[in-house]
Amino acid sequence: MENSLPIPEVDSLISTVEKIKAKQIKVVDLVAEHLKRAHEINPRINTFITILDQAIEKAKEIDAKIEAGEDLSKFRLLGIPFTAKDLYLVKDVRTTFASQLMKDFVAPYTSTVLQKCLDEGAILIGKTNCDPWGFGGSGENSGYGPTKHPLDFTKTPGGSSSGSAASLLAGVGFFSLGTDTGGSVRLPASFCGIYSIKPTYGRNSRYGIGAMGSSFDTPGFFTRNIKDMALLEQVMAGKDIKDATTQEVAVENYLSQLDNLNLKDITIGLPKEFYGEGLSLDVKQAIDNKIEELKAKGAKFKEVSIPSTKYGLGVYYILVPAEISSNRARYDGVRYGQKVSDNYEENMVESRSKYLEDEVKRRIMIGTYSLSAGYADQFYKQASKVRTKLKREFEAALKEVDCLLTPVSPTTAFKLGEKANDPVQMYLVDIYTVTANLVGVPAIAIPAGKDKDGMPIGLQIMGRPFEDGKLMGVARLI
Repeated sequence: MENSLPIPEVDSLISTVEKIKAKQIKVVDLVAEHLKRAHEINPRINTFITILDQAIEKAKEIDAKIEAGEDLSKFRLLGIPFTAKDLYLVKDVRTTFASQLMKDFVAPYTSTVLQKCLDEGAILIGKTNCDPWGFGGSGENSGYGPTKHPLDFTKTPGGSSSGSAASLLAGVGFFSLGTDTGGSVRLPASFCGIYSIKPTYGRNSRYGIGAMGSSFDTPGFFTRNIKDMALLEQVMAGKDIKDATTQEVAVENYLSQLDNLNLKDITIGLPKEFYGEGLSLDVKQAIDNKIEELKAKGAKFKEVSIPSTKYGLGVYYILVPAEISSNRARYDGVRYGQKVSDNYEENMVESRSKYLEDEVKRRIMIGTYSLSAGYADQFYKQASKVRTKLKREFEAALKEVDCLLTPVSPTTAFKLGEKANDPVQMYLVDIYTVTANLVGVPAIAIPAGKDKDGMPIGLQIMGRPFEDGKLMGVARLI
């Protein structure tokens, strides 16, 4: 049996919506095709926890409205099948957070960002596999088994949004919702050779999404091109009264902004701390080639410095586990989780011991330790100060340049199991992505080439807060 999947050509989301509205495509045929593909690939690469076959009924409803001559022109995602990481709540649909602790949980309401997609006519066809609550960089920690890379079943597609990226690469859906706490949409996009965006913190609502680290978590998503990304972010962005961290900042027309930039008017920053030791030769060469290509087209580059970057990973792995520890308190086997005893204390201990995955336990313990009496000043408060310093350094650097260009990861996709027994090596995979979450800036991952084995390499572009549209414009130029 071959060790990879054939990767089909899939039309763009925008073009497909036009064809649906012009009656060139029946929605029921489109949804049936993508459901069939989901069922075909899942036994081989384990991308889905739940496949929603009932989506075909929604497709039939839309086709009936089109045939009846109803005006559906305002629906920007009409009939488009999509998938979502199994951290997104969907009313009356099982939501496991990829943990065995929550295997029977059925969501009582739908998350804001996902509901916005449904309101525009999109059709959810599956909940994708991931690291539990987003705890991981490879998808290997899932309580439902690891996701495999569509191009090489022995490798990881990246995490934590592993199933979202792998399913999109394998031809299922036109976009996939993920979450990004320290690189969890950018790393899989880089490993899979697709596009992803982590918007500015506070741009997209976190309401109805399983929390990891609340001051870091950002709803992001995967696409096959930048134009689809711009349309989708326009749909999802905005203030939400159910999420106090969303900001009252106007949502611009991101699609129109894509054509308003000239590469010769852009100055791209190269932070020297992102190009040091540990960067693989293949990744460095691909980024260097892209830089030379852009210089030939007239782009200006400037080296900048963000000195506290060297502390970024350490700060991240103190602050995020601290928030994880706090956010896990609700999973006590009574309000949420598996009940194994009528005694509250016994139930909480035994339920967590039996059903929580090892990486979840590890991060709870790290976070509880760093928040404990005697250590909070030494670890948590000190890390918080460095986070503030890092934010100021980013602000200073982004006054000199329009955006920053960096690698996404030091390496391309690695073997499943290669880093599983060495948490520190696994955490180092996030070394170039965590800083965007620490300071709350938008970041995009786009394909930049392939390594000697033909595995994708991504590059990362970071910009100023709430300049998401400009960042997508730069990404398109690159």
